[in-house]
Amino acid sequence: MQGVLKFGGHFARGRWARVLPALLAMGLWQWLAISLQSKTLPPPVDVLSVLWQELLSGDLLFHLGMTLRRVAISFAAAMLLGAALGMLMGASKIWDRLLDSFLILALNIPALVTIILCYIWFGLSETAAVVAVTVNKIPMVAVSMREGARAVDKKLLQVARVYRLSRRDTFFQVYLPQLTPYLFASARNGLSIIWKIVLVVELLGRSDGVGFQIGNYFHFFDITGILAYTMAFACVVFAVEALLLRPLETHLNRWRE
Repeated sequence: MQGVLKFGGHFARGRWARVLPALLAMGLWQWLAISLQSKTLPPPVDVLSVLWQELLSGDLLFHLGMTLRRVAISFAAAMLLGAALGMLMGASKIWDRLLDSFLILALNIPALVTIILCYIWFGLSETAAVVAVTVNKIPMVAVSMREGARAVDKKLLQVARVYRLSRRDTFFQVYLPQLTPYLFASARNGLSIIWKIVLVVELLGRSDGVGFQIGNYFHFFDITGILAYTMAFACVVFAVEALLLRPLETHLNRWRE
């Protein structure tokens, strides 16, 4: 019984530790809106009202769905390509020397330049949008995974060879588990960047998505609408982190316990 109560106490503290800052931020926002009485800072109640109206009309779900689809495709492609590139460079000094200059260049090219070039080369299409986001994300994943590949314990790989494990078993049971922390670090960092790049892509060249809607509200100087879609987007980001990334990371890292 004491163990159950102790677990419940830890859970409650952990939950409130994450919720309390958000509640404090909302309270501060409400206080500032009332104190300043400015049209550029609407109170949270007005923002939530617009958010609810957009949800009832179906516009919010449609535009969120389009943005999430672009995020999911770009994220999956960038993680696969970037992880493969990083592991190749980390395992081979020759490939590392050959590709290092290109990797540094790709890391330092502004995302806006890549987006504009993709729209010029491929047209204002869905393909151009996804390619632009993916290309911006690949170098970040590659750098992280290269460091992970360099840090792999070679002795464990030797043990796998001694026990004559197949290449597939060695990769999935010995090699890849050691890269899990680097994989999740690059996933978190990259996902936070992909959200932002997707919004810019939609703002510049798409006719749907959260970025497109924020651009429309900007043209009418509608701060309430901008904040409503921003709040919806933030809720999705928190949901992805809490319901997907953290449980998956805990599951994959259980072998370390």
